[in-house]
Amino acid sequence: MSNTGLQFERLAGIMDELRDKCPWDRKQTIQTLRSMTIEETYELTDAIIEEDWKGIKEELGDLLLHIVFYSKIGAEQSQFTLDEVIDNICNKLIVRHPHIYGDMKVANENDVKRNWEAIKMSEGKKSVFEGVPPSLPAMVKATRIQEKAKQVGFEWSKKEDVWKKVEEEIGELQEAIEADAQDNIEEEFGDVLFSLVNYARFLHVDAETALEKVNKKFMKRFLQMEAAAAVKGRKLAEMTLEEMDAIWNSVKKANKIF
Repeated sequence: MSNTGLQFERLAGIMDELRDKCPWDRKQTIQTLRSMTIEETYELTDAIIEEDWKGIKEELGDLLLHIVFYSKIGAEQSQFTLDEVIDNICNKLIVRHPHIYGDMKVANENDVKRNWEAIKMSEGKKSVFEGVPPSLPAMVKATRIQEKAKQVGFEWSKKEDVWKKVEEEIGELQEAIEADAQDNIEEEFGDVLFSLVNYARFLHVDAETALEKVNKKFMKRFLQMEAAAAVKGRKLAEMTLEEMDAIWNSVKKANKIF
């Protein structure tokens, strides 16, 4: 057995022991673990955005623990075992990669994605949107919806056409604003966001990652603003917008230099 296999067996054994002897671990259910799993997933995504390889390694371990934990509970409930979880994903990967494990020919990654969706439909799925979790963050969900639609050919051919759609949606939003129609404003604003996510795909940009990086950049600069104000014995809340804007521009310039 490989060292990886031995380490995996070690983890499963530790889980068995914790579930048997630790009051906290013994008390957990799939419902109590759910929120913790979401938290661990977000911690992993934060580490990925920061390209923090040490953090990625740690968070992957935490998620692996959760997989083993759920599998242990599943076995206790006579629902499934860890072996069945692993066997299921192995079989799925083999079936959905006929260009590797069969005689199907593909020209590129788009062919692979189309085949993947076609195989899923042949397995009994009624819609390409099955498998898109309802609880996904809206921007991530928009990207997944658009990618799914693309697999059946519902896709613009040129990014220039996508940008025209963005401009069209912005125009409709402006009309709603001028009409002071709040319900329409919300709908048209959503259309603008959806079309921008679509345009991001054509630019090979992940919209969720791009927005999160901007969030982090804004927070970093704002914290620097607070620190700069504190050096002067001031608080931002006591400053005029013009004073804060001057500090912001100074911080922005310093960040570009370094």
